[in-house]
Amino acid sequence: MVTTELVVLDMAGTTVADDGLVERAFTAAIAAAGVSEEDERYGGMFDYVRETMGQSKITVFRALLGDEDLAQRANAEFEGSYGRLVAAGECKPIPGAEETIRGLREKGVRVALTTGFAPTTQRALLDALGWHDLADLALAPGDGVRGRPYPDLILAVALKLKVADVRNIAVVGDTPTDVRTGLAAGAGIVAGVLTGASNRADLEAAGATHVLDSVSALPAVLEGATQS
Repeated sequence: MVTTELVVLDMAGTTVADDGLVERAFTAAIAAAGVSEEDERYGGMFDYVRETMGQSKITVFRALLGDEDLAQRANAEFEGSYGRLVAAGECKPIPGAEETIRGLREKGVRVALTTGFAPTTQRALLDALGWHDLADLALAPGDGVRGRPYPDLILAVALKLKVADVRNIAVVGDTPTDVRTGLAAGAGIVAGVLTGASNRADLEAAGATHVLDSVSALPAVLEGATQS
């Protein structure tokens, strides 16, 4: 029998509807680094951003631009652009996400929200949704905690919330990067959801233990794991 102590949930695409906000912010960011939509490099860069959804954004810009100053400039513009979209009301929760989180916590399961965004952007999302007290903890890359695909965020949450065994962690995200990160952290359940950037085949290929229509289906999975 497996008892889930902690559920680590991604935000954009998993608990928060993306609706193209990341791609819009990327276009503004890459323009700040000197690459317009008409630039022959733009298409390949855009494809790479889609392939690396879920990863820390500064890591993505470093890989794309190969120059730290340009990467930092693009990352700052990305965070600013995304934050403005959020502040304008262009974000909303995935249907059932809030109820799922509240239900898990009522059953004694700790819940953390993690993201590939910078802490300021995560706070903007939490502000816009009124979610600051929804989960036990919200964490973003920074202060020595590397973003995805490294397992740091999950392991840092486990340490902060005093999880006894990483196998008692469930990780949920909408990208292969989320899945690979959960597996690298040793989580017992690593579920992909179909509400974001990836399809079932990609999530299964990354090694997801479950592929769910949405995060709302997670409680049933956890209940099944407890009874098995």
